[in-house]
Amino acid sequence: MNKSQYKSDAEEAKKKLDGVSPTMCLAKWNQVSLHLPTGLTNSCYHPPLHEIDASALQDNPAALHNTEEKIQQRIQMLKGERPEGCSYCWKLEDAGEMSDRHYRSGEPWAMQDFNTITNNPFGRKHQPRYVEVNFSNVCNFKCSYCSPQFSTMWGKEVDLYAEYPTEPPHNAPEHFQGRRRPIPQREENPYVKAFWRWWPELYPHLKHFRMTGGEPMMDVNTYKVFQFVINNPKQDLHLNVTSNMCPPDEKLKNKYFDMVKKICLEEKVEHFMQFVSVDAHGTQAEYIRNGLNYRKLMDNCDDFLSRIPVRNSITFIITYNNLSVTTLRQLLEDIRRLREKHSKTYQRVWFDIPLLRQPAWQQITLLPESYQAIHRDNTEWMRENSGEDNYSQFKDFEVQKMQRNLAYWQKNYADDKTQKKNFYAFFNEHDRRRGTSFLKSFPEMEEFWMECKAL
Repeated sequence: MNKSQYKSDAEEAKKKLDGVSPTMCLAKWNQVSLHLPTGLTNSCYHPPLHEIDASALQDNPAALHNTEEKIQQRIQMLKGERPEGCSYCWKLEDAGEMSDRHYRSGEPWAMQDFNTITNNPFGRKHQPRYVEVNFSNVCNFKCSYCSPQFSTMWGKEVDLYAEYPTEPPHNAPEHFQGRRRPIPQREENPYVKAFWRWWPELYPHLKHFRMTGGEPMMDVNTYKVFQFVINNPKQDLHLNVTSNMCPPDEKLKNKYFDMVKKICLEEKVEHFMQFVSVDAHGTQAEYIRNGLNYRKLMDNCDDFLSRIPVRNSITFIITYNNLSVTTLRQLLEDIRRLREKHSKTYQRVWFDIPLLRQPAWQQITLLPESYQAIHRDNTEWMRENSGEDNYSQFKDFEVQKMQRNLAYWQKNYADDKTQKKNFYAFFNEHDRRRGTSFLKSFPEMEEFWMECKAL
């Protein structure tokens, strides 16, 4: 779908939604993110996560999605009221902009059920079309902006060393007790159990299904999904997985690649998207994402694209933070090289560059304004190497995302001394615990490091 079509679909969706109420959003019915290790959910990624009632799952596993909280929010929307958790969209709309409420509702997977939803808006067994699921927090990485909720390696570290000495303390072990404690993979999980009871009913309705983690290559449920898809092909399904692309052993990688190859070559789905998380280049990327071998990651991406030549793509997810800025161009050059090698008949290598918002000390807005010049130079370099007719070139919307990130940076730049103190406190402790060295990894950031240290 091109950009003009995307916008026109959103405008058409706005008209249809307004015919029901000025706050109606189809994503509240047709989209869900499930965090099964903690039993939490939300609709799209804007509202805060809320608890799934485990007792409701006994008779209705679709209550993983159709929670009481969501049903109450649906009622609010039908009345023209604004659910508080959807404030991201309300702020945009109050500023006269189209919001994700319109864009999400305008996508085919959401709009196809418009009549069904409006005719039966209070159904407690509604089957969503767009599902993201995190089955487990098992992971071999300790990324700097992650937590024990999404990484067992992080959990082991804070159990050993306790919280990080920031203000307030970061990733304190006591925060992940009780209801916030991720259920270990070895223990019975009522939410995972309910998912598999729901799955045969859910699967025929799906248009997009995405597995995240943790690290999905290390999760038995990933292969269970793959085998189900192999046995039950679905020609209109977009199957997606987010991975660090550096599994702890080669056998695991080969098992994963072989199953994806079978899915793609035998046309079991419409398309397979491999999302790959990496935020900088080389040594700097390895520092941000502790456990990463950057060259191995790139070799594995090249191997994936070579071994599975059809019906798939890779999208690099660059979570743009203040440690990404100085080596972003080198990372983009590696992405371009993969594009040149593998994108012959269609674009097989993409990237997205969302801004990191938490923890606050790792936001780009904390960096001195001089770093914005690096960002501008990178944007200009992308513009000079852009073009719609050449798969290796950057696309207009990719350049625009860089411009949007700069606009956010300029508007929200803050010389926040508390967060600069936190920056030094966190990464100084990071170096002590993990045997790393910030200045060896980022010698070009020495002046900023010393400024934070002095505070």
